[in-house]
Amino acid sequence: MTSEVAERGDQRRSAEPPRTVFVLAHTGRPAAVRSAERVVAGLLGQGVGVRVLAEEAADLPLPDAVERVAKTDCDGRVLDGCELLVVLGGDGTLLRGAEFARASGVPMLGVNLGRVGFLAEAEREDLDHLVERVVGRRYEVEERMTLDVTVLGDGELLHSDWALNEAAVEKAARERLLELVIEVDGRPVSGFGGDGVVCATPTGSTAYAFSAGGPVVWPEVEALLMVPISAHALFAKPLVTAPDSILAVEVGQHTGTGVLWCDGRRSVDLPAGARIEVRRGAVPVRLARLHRAPFTDRLVAKFALPVAGWRGAPH
Repeated sequence: MTSEVAERGDQRRSAEPPRTVFVLAHTGRPAAVRSAERVVAGLLGQGVGVRVLAEEAADLPLPDAVERVAKTDCDGRVLDGCELLVVLGGDGTLLRGAEFARASGVPMLGVNLGRVGFLAEAEREDLDHLVERVVGRRYEVEERMTLDVTVLGDGELLHSDWALNEAAVEKAARERLLELVIEVDGRPVSGFGGDGVVCATPTGSTAYAFSAGGPVVWPEVEALLMVPISAHALFAKPLVTAPDSILAVEVGQHTGTGVLWCDGRRSVDLPAGARIEVRRGAVPVRLARLHRAPFTDRLVAKFALPVAGWRGAPH
């Protein structure tokens, strides 16, 4: 009887579809190459298949068992059949991985090899532990808000994009202010000259918006942020709005040209008179989490905040 049960268990395991993890790395960093090699070897050693971009494979010491696929403009189809996307690198690489994660719906697990890495869930010293958790499917998945961004000119759609962190309207010429009017839910709020405006998600509140003087917003909070950049005005304070608000930035008719940057990765020129609308994105980015540590602890660790002397609530 025992042998029959074991045999049925073996049959069930053999009937399971093969597992595949996609690995994306910053191949220009030796640390990322070494880390990718360790992760790939660990996954293959546990019977989990690995897929990488063909353009990166040449820079990674990978065994023949690794599947190579061609990239097609961050098309999510390259992740078809993958259960997880593991990204190794700094903030830029993690945002690059977010493009694949959003397009595919596959959760992204980030390994920070850069300076801050708020999107990352693990550090380079956690690689062996990370492989164990991935193999055992011992991770949780959470969804992060995104932004949908449209650029209008003379009532016509000029461009559409998205962002996980922020959509930033910036001046194109260093020597000229950009004249802007900001709007929330169809009503004007303020006009000013300055370097631009950042529209951000809570995830992006610790990125560009933070550098521009915006508040840190906990990821569990559903909200949109609008943060002026070096505004020459009496009222140009950061704004936090409802998650279903529609934010708009209008570029003056008689001002210099601007630039729209989405996550610092994709840009489009903005003519005078352009209107940029930002709303909650229809498609979230899914992040895999290994730890349930409070965001407060992550904030303190990432920014090395001084907490010496804290005693906590009395028991």
